[in-house]
Amino acid sequence: MKVSDKVVQKLRMLIEQQNIQPGERLPAERKLCEKLGVSRTSLREAIQQLTSTGMLVSRIGAGTFLQQLPLNWSQYRIVEPLSHLIDEDPAYRFDVQEARIVLEGGTAWYAAQRATAEDISRIRHYYDQISHFQSLGDGDQAAQADARFHLAIAEASHNLVLIQMMRGLFDLLQFNVALGRRKVWSEPHRFDQLHDQHRQVMEAIEHQDPKAARKAVCGHIEFVVQQVRLISEEEARRQRASRLNRISP
Repeated sequence: MKVSDKVVQKLRMLIEQQNIQPGERLPAERKLCEKLGVSRTSLREAIQQLTSTGMLVSRIGAGTFLQQLPLNWSQYRIVEPLSHLIDEDPAYRFDVQEARIVLEGGTAWYAAQRATAEDISRIRHYYDQISHFQSLGDGDQAAQADARFHLAIAEASHNLVLIQMMRGLFDLLQFNVALGRRKVWSEPHRFDQLHDQHRQVMEAIEHQDPKAARKAVCGHIEFVVQQVRLISEEEARRQRASRLNRISP
């Protein structure tokens, strides 16, 4: 592989790792050179190559911006079929939660070992956003902040495979979080419990305690599963009782 191609690959990986979105500006050249460990000449050649593909655009005096994500970005095709399964049978949401325990237990473990100050700041930002939107009664935005909180933990793992898996499943994660929130987060005491669980995950990562981080995030997801099951069973009992009342003489 040519040197220029290696730099292009590094730059693309950095864009993905930092979750830079179309329209956002890339870090300054000096910072990019430091992060990638390349010369300014090599970096400019890589930027020019990606600009020619339409991925980047350079604006005089403003910097370099991400114009569009490449077609082969890490978008997993399993998301859409799984969403259909959940629509057809809500019980599949428990399979999603089990998968989250396996995946997020790993991301929290590595995040506790590798998270930078910037990573922790991003995790705390979304933690605060959950409370903010919850206080406004905006469930959709709160669910998005919740999903991004978990995604930020994955990004703090600095494991590109785990990050790509979490990003590829982000829509499904957000859908799953929203389903759980409608049942579990509606009651104030449950919100306090869940918010405290998020805090425990975040603090374990801040204290660089992998075991505590994995235990906290797995415990959090297991708690949500348990609560959703209990609430669903209670709703089913009420529906049965209602039907019996309607047919009683």
